[in-house]
Amino acid sequence: MSNGSDDQAPVSPELVAILVCPESKQPLRLARADELAALNTRLREGALRNRGGAIPTAEFREALVREDGRRAYPVDDGIPVMLIEESVDL
Repeated sequence: MSNGSDDQAPVSPELVAILVCPESKQPLRLARADELAALNTRLREGALRNRGGAIPTAEFREALVREDGRRAYPVDDGIPVMLIEESVDL
């Protein structure tokens, strides 16, 4: 998720390589374009809530997806938001 600017820094591949899901300890990967598009469609339709029950405030420009493909963590200006309550179900 981002404030909408196009000049956000992408998350570092080196950082992605060492991060794991705080809940399941599974490895993470960068979300594919189709996954981001699906999340943003659900967000625009009002059908997306994070695990904490809140509606995300901005569209997803980057996200980290858990190895099993079931959950995604937002990335805000190149910084992964690794809080379970901020994750969303795919």
